[in-house]
Amino acid sequence: MTEQQEALTNPGADQRSLGRLEGVDLWWRAANYLSAGQIYLRDNPLLRRPLEPADVKARLLGHWGTTPGLNFVYAHLNRVIAETGQDFLFITGPGHGGPANVANAWLEGTYSEIYTHVGQDEAGMRALFKQFSYPGGVPSHAAPETPGSINEGGELGYSLAHAFGAVFDNPDLVAACVIGDGEAETAALAGSWHSSSFLNPAVDGAVLPILHLNGYKIANPTVLARMPEEQLAALMAGYGYEPHFVTVAHPRDTARAHEEFAHALETCLAGIRRIQAEARAAGGGRPAGESAPVWPMIVLRSPKGWTGPETVDGKPVEGTWRAHQVPLSEVRTNRAHLEQLEQWLQSYRPEELFDGAGGLRAEIAALAPAGNSRMSATPYANGGRLLQDLVLPEYGDFAVVVKEPGTERVSPMANLGGWLREIIRLNPHNFRLFGPDETASNRLQAVYEATDKVWQQRIEDVDEHLARAGRVMEVLSENLCQGWLEGYLLTGRHGVFNCYEAFVHIVDSMFNQHAKWLQVHRELPWRQPVASLNYLLSSHVWQQDHNGFSHQDPGFIDHVMNKKPEVVRVYLPPDANTLLAVAGHCLTSRDYVNVVVCGKQPSLTWLAPEDARNHAERGIGVWEFAGSERPGEEPDVVLACAGDVPTTEAVAAARILRRQLPQLKVRLVNVVDLMRLQDAKEHPHGLEHRDFDRLFTTDKPIIFAYHGYPWLIHRLTYRRTNHENLHVRGYVEEGTTTTPFDMAMMNRIDRFQLAIDVIDRVPALGSSQTGLRQRLQDMRMRARRHTREFGEDPAEIADWSL
Repeated sequence: MTEQQEALTNPGADQRSLGRLEGVDLWWRAANYLSAGQIYLRDNPLLRRPLEPADVKARLLGHWGTTPGLNFVYAHLNRVIAETGQDFLFITGPGHGGPANVANAWLEGTYSEIYTHVGQDEAGMRALFKQFSYPGGVPSHAAPETPGSINEGGELGYSLAHAFGAVFDNPDLVAACVIGDGEAETAALAGSWHSSSFLNPAVDGAVLPILHLNGYKIANPTVLARMPEEQLAALMAGYGYEPHFVTVAHPRDTARAHEEFAHALETCLAGIRRIQAEARAAGGGRPAGESAPVWPMIVLRSPKGWTGPETVDGKPVEGTWRAHQVPLSEVRTNRAHLEQLEQWLQSYRPEELFDGAGGLRAEIAALAPAGNSRMSATPYANGGRLLQDLVLPEYGDFAVVVKEPGTERVSPMANLGGWLREIIRLNPHNFRLFGPDETASNRLQAVYEATDKVWQQRIEDVDEHLARAGRVMEVLSENLCQGWLEGYLLTGRHGVFNCYEAFVHIVDSMFNQHAKWLQVHRELPWRQPVASLNYLLSSHVWQQDHNGFSHQDPGFIDHVMNKKPEVVRVYLPPDANTLLAVAGHCLTSRDYVNVVVCGKQPSLTWLAPEDARNHAERGIGVWEFAGSERPGEEPDVVLACAGDVPTTEAVAAARILRRQLPQLKVRLVNVVDLMRLQDAKEHPHGLEHRDFDRLFTTDKPIIFAYHGYPWLIHRLTYRRTNHENLHVRGYVEEGTTTTPFDMAMMNRIDRFQLAIDVIDRVPALGSSQTGLRQRLQDMRMRARRHTREFGEDPAEIADWSL
């Protein structure tokens, strides 16, 4: 009798009685059985009777092809965890192989601890199977509902960036990242290989990439799978990795596959430990002339749909693209398919895996790591369990003195840079600043007084602020910045992504996925709140001194506003103090995506520190110093503004009107929190109708100068009482390399045009102000001619103050 047979006949046998890899094979078989069951079955989970069509789901949804490979890797990692105590985070690049994650979480017991209705017995297995890709059940991907996951993998390309983000500042963690060969073709994943150039082995954990080549995507072969092995090895070596190849040449020789993979895994982990030990013994101070360490990785070649049907209806399935989703698609209507399904499931010999009650046999369950060491229960995959509040500098220590509104100029971003510098000093292990080579360009260079940019490749004398350790992450890939930050946040830390406004569009789809993740995450009581993802966007549409039309696009705001209101926030602070107050709020918030847009050039300061903080908390308010209202009387017109440049132009327009039309009552309303414009029923920050009407009146003209595309303001306010009197000026896709005021004139948000709009829309003015209207038009034309002749804005515009 073999050790495995002896253990199976003695349910109380100790796990050590199983051979070194026989236990891994048992676990793998159990996970494969549960995975296939999830895709197909709604009843008869243990096959206690022959399968009937009614046992099978009416809609067969799921992806079998990648799943057995994921289960294979998971089983081997579990063995290493049990033997060594190493903390692992399992990141599933081909997240559509979600059955694997769910199956292993159930085998480890975590799933039943969280979802108590899915117990460790036959009824629980039935519930586990039925709920998968089923109405009212769970998704088919490694979604937020899946214990142990931080990477859904529905949209491919982000697993490796998430893995590196997860291990930054987590020195004891190894992220095992399975990368599907389809995912490896995406641009985001291709760029992610460079992440090792930013990984500091002295203070960070490690990523073990496992490139899983099963040969096919949905209907086509994959590039890397068809690439000659020596070429693939050279490619990975060029990226900075030492590949260890494991090739399953004979799918039924699973014992050999287990031995080869176990050897490769142990070799890679030894290599990781060596790199880390050398770096930590040296204190992280590798010579500047050295290149980055060469990290180990595994290339696993295994058949797509491994252990599933070899052929269906005479056509090859296992090892082909036909195994990608559901190998047997007519099970309810084709008796031969139903019988083949039963044979497939019986091939895992479930009677050897599960006891009479339907639970996992004790000797197999004993193979699982304990407690938080289980990859499905690790706190690294539920980062709110590890999250610590940031220590923030005092707002008043960095707020600027404002003696009179609109008289002095300060760069909001430069001032914020000093505040971020102190955050880095106060939080040296759980805060990082991410950006695509734009930190200094966005005027945040004060952070370099406290830290450097982390860099593991060769450092030359001409380089500035590069070091082996640092809190600033700069790489010219918005995708990589976003992916790193998401991984960092989801494992319990804090960060900011600073970017040029126009180019943050590169991560539109990544934002989509993170916002969707947060939306579901917030509804799960077992997932703890994580720090918000904070976008800090500058070098914006209205101030592009070195660049032109390609750098002018404020539409990321519109994109963000499509998501659930519980998740997204958009802030347009008008000056340095308001930006500081907004940033403080964003860095203490949880489970949001915060978008903050502010210019980097010196601009007028409007609000004293306490006023700015109050204004930021309100999100919207009347600026009495800028308007010309009379106490107790309704205004004749409302000038509204959102964004730093539109605010300056609106205040300047109000000043023109005060001087030229002193009898005109102008109210100036500034909006910081864009969501305040929405109905309170549509967004938690929205204003009640009565409060909106108090600010904007129920019947007076509203001229709104807005930072972005004007139709967004109409969309946000379409239910408001006075919407028909709302006229919005904003960016209308007119741009080039020109002066700031010429940009404003090209898009008709300049002070002269706003004043003209007031004249045109206040009925009492009518034709009586034709002369003033013409003079304002003349002022616009003179300013335009000045830019064409001298290449700069007129001094009375560029140096204007209140």
